[in-house]
Amino acid sequence: MQSDTATLRLAVWPRSGLFADVLLVCAGAGLIAACAQLSLKLPFTPVPITGQTFAVLLVGAGLGTARGGAAALLYVLAGLLVPVYAPHTGYGLSTITGASGGYLVSYPFVAALTGRLAERRWDRRFSSAVGAMLTGNVVIYLFGLPWLAHVLHTNLEHTLEDGLYPFVPGDTFKLYLAAAALPGAWKLVGRMRS
Repeated sequence: MQSDTATLRLAVWPRSGLFADVLLVCAGAGLIAACAQLSLKLPFTPVPITGQTFAVLLVGAGLGTARGGAAALLYVLAGLLVPVYAPHTGYGLSTITGASGGYLVSYPFVAALTGRLAERRWDRRFSSAVGAMLTGNVVIYLFGLPWLAHVLHTNLEHTLEDGLYPFVPGDTFKLYLAAAALPGAWKLVGRMRS
């Protein structure tokens, strides 16, 4: 494995080209869509617990800034036409303008951000990968919580009860899982290339 390889994508698939990029972006969007189907509806909030955030962080870190951001954008745009979002949220423009919309809108930015951090080698060690995944999660909340407050017309306390507190344990687990997967993937790639 070359030590200067910026992302897992380059380490696993060093050749680039339009076909490879399109394939990887579609695969990343597909992974996000598949993880979105792992969903749990909570009775007190319109925002479900899903696996999408895990996939967004992982896709961004694995594909890098441009391809990771493009994969998440493709996922969000696909959800305008077909039901790829979490089953409890529906699809189409009404989902984007609804309570979960801010979280969804954040995904391309978050994937690009975690991709950029991975390009700066934050994905090589567990501790720095946790930092990258945590940064991504914070950005998701920075988009999602104000959007949720606006849509539901809630104050700060109710917004945090509906859109933050119930999600922190699961998001912490998902970010640790993603952070553990990244250095492990680098080790595996290194062994395969040796």
